[in-house]
Formats: sequence, C-alpha cells, structure tokens
Amino acid sequence: QVQLVESGGGLVQAGGSLRLSCAASGRTFSSYAMGWFRQAPGKEREFVAAINWSGAVTKYADSVKGRFTISRDNAKSTVYLEMNSLTPDDTAIYLCAVSSSWGVSAARDFGSWGQGTQVTVSS
Repeated sequence: QVQLVESGGGLVQAGGSLRLSCAASGRTFSSYAMGWFRQAPGKEREFVAAINWSGAVTKYADSVKGRFTISRDNAKSTVYLEMNSLTPDDTAIYLCAVSSSWGVSAARDFGSWGQGTQVTVSS
C-alpha cells in the first residue's frame, strides 16, 4: 500500500507559478504510474497529468499542456507538478494518486489518493 502526501499549494496571482510535490511512503513507489488530478468546488475530479513508472513518458490534459510539467524522482519517492502561466481556472484542490496501469486518465483507474493541496489563482 502506498500513502501519498501532497504539498506546495497556495495563493498565487494569474500568470504566476507553483510547484506541487507528492511524497510517497512504501517501497513500491517506482512500480506505479503516478497521476495528478484536480477538483474545483461543485465539479468532478479532473485529470491533469500522469507519468509512467520510469518518468520517461508523460501525458497531459489539453487544458494544461504546455503550461504544466510532471516529473518524478524515484530515489526520493516523490512526484512533482510544475505549474506555470496559472489562470483562475486552475483554482482547485490538487491530488495525486497511483495507478498500476499506463495510459489511463479516469479517476477510477487510480488509487491511494492523497488528501490534496489547495491552489488558488487570483485574477
């Protein structure tokens, strides 16, 4: 079982940047694909980005492509989400999760969800 803890959220002005981290406990971190999702009030959980077990392959939602970068450091059991050119539409709770499959982007295909970190972008 992998346990995940997100950090790095906060309040930022439009056009700004944030770097989120997701620290994992458990010895099998490097076996999993990792994903970032976000959930705004009153909206469904939305796929943001995913990275395969080695970090060599990534996938992004169209809404963040070119602005967000997902990466991982298996030695530190941590996955990151670098977010640039933020807009108010990016405001949400950001959560990370693991998947034993690659190429999936539905929340139901991920598990071991963290508690999330709040990102608020002011206009």
